[in-house]
Amino acid sequence: MKSFVDYSSNSDFSIHNIPFGVAVFNKEYIGCCTRIGDQVIDLATLYDLGYFEDIEGLDDNVFEAYTINEFIELGKPVTNAIRTKIQALLQEDSTLSKDQKTIEEAFYDLDKVKMMMPVHIPNYTDFYSSIEHATNVGKMFRDPANALLPNWKHLPVGYHGRASSIVVSGTEINRPKGQMKPADADKPVFGPCQQLDFELEMAFIINKNTEMGESISTKDAEDSIFGMVVFNDWSARDIQSWEYVPLGPFLAKNFGSSISPWVVTLEALEPFKTASPTQDPEVLDYLKFEGDKNYDINLEVYIQPENGDQNLISESNYKHMYWNMTQQLAHHTVNGCNVEVGDMYASGTISGSNPKSFGSMLELTWRGQNPLSLSNGEERKFIEDNDTVTMKAWAEKDGVRVGFGEVSGKIIPTL
Repeated sequence: MKSFVDYSSNSDFSIHNIPFGVAVFNKEYIGCCTRIGDQVIDLATLYDLGYFEDIEGLDDNVFEAYTINEFIELGKPVTNAIRTKIQALLQEDSTLSKDQKTIEEAFYDLDKVKMMMPVHIPNYTDFYSSIEHATNVGKMFRDPANALLPNWKHLPVGYHGRASSIVVSGTEINRPKGQMKPADADKPVFGPCQQLDFELEMAFIINKNTEMGESISTKDAEDSIFGMVVFNDWSARDIQSWEYVPLGPFLAKNFGSSISPWVVTLEALEPFKTASPTQDPEVLDYLKFEGDKNYDINLEVYIQPENGDQNLISESNYKHMYWNMTQQLAHHTVNGCNVEVGDMYASGTISGSNPKSFGSMLELTWRGQNPLSLSNGEERKFIEDNDTVTMKAWAEKDGVRVGFGEVSGKIIPTL
């Protein structure tokens, strides 16, 4: 496929992508959109001008909305048809390519729009599905010879997080405060977090509602997943280490998480499927699956200090995940837990076997023992005030590139 819209060969937003998001256009109105290269396309205007008239099941202009929830709830037969239609419209010699009036009305330069949260998130769950990350943490905080807890290889460990504090890329995050217990203290202290961290993650988004008592199998899971975003699960390590026993993360996590603004569909990622790591011991029947369910998605993390340059500090890949999305969703719902349109499920920190592929400062500096050196001469054990953390994700194969853009967030002082 070749588009009439020019874009660079290394653009995340090729004609093979067609992601979905929500934007403020000309500081005037909000609507659903897609993107190719550095052009953002107002889908509500394309609908009004009749470009989706042949899509069966699209009876209303669901693009005149503040989120893509109503759109993705239409289900894959409709959303896939719309994505395929957009691809056809963007090709050379298409009807749209010759319609200069519509192009002028519906196409916007990227710097003329402001990206918003793409979805309303009713519920959020965070998994813990990278064996390398779980092993590293186990070595640091428990017995290095028995780093993984007994249940880890039998089920996708996860916890229910806070949906209300998930924000879109570019939103500043206040340094959290809370209780911490220094190693040399006999009682906790209260104050701003001293060990603020990022966690490199991906997250998937649900496109359907289920009833309590229903479950979703690994076979059917992909039909229930609309697409994915890049996810930064900000973490307060010193608060977490004091509070997490006996019930797990709480104030260390719920102060903020950041996502990329473009939702990339599973269909766009289909060419980048890859085999999952071997799971040993064998999993229970409801967690078994057929075919390739992991995705070869390159990941990068950068730190930029105030008035400094970006520093590449981590290069990882989503294909390392021990537990895949179909298993995560099957396990989440096997007890009859209902899901809702827009629910978000994060992968957990993504780390590889190489130290440069670790997905958190906790691992990259080994709990602060080995500080990172930045290009301006500063060192980092954890994230400091006015640091900006940026994560990027893309897949590339046989000349086809599909990416997510980036999720970026700046840490500002405690309120």
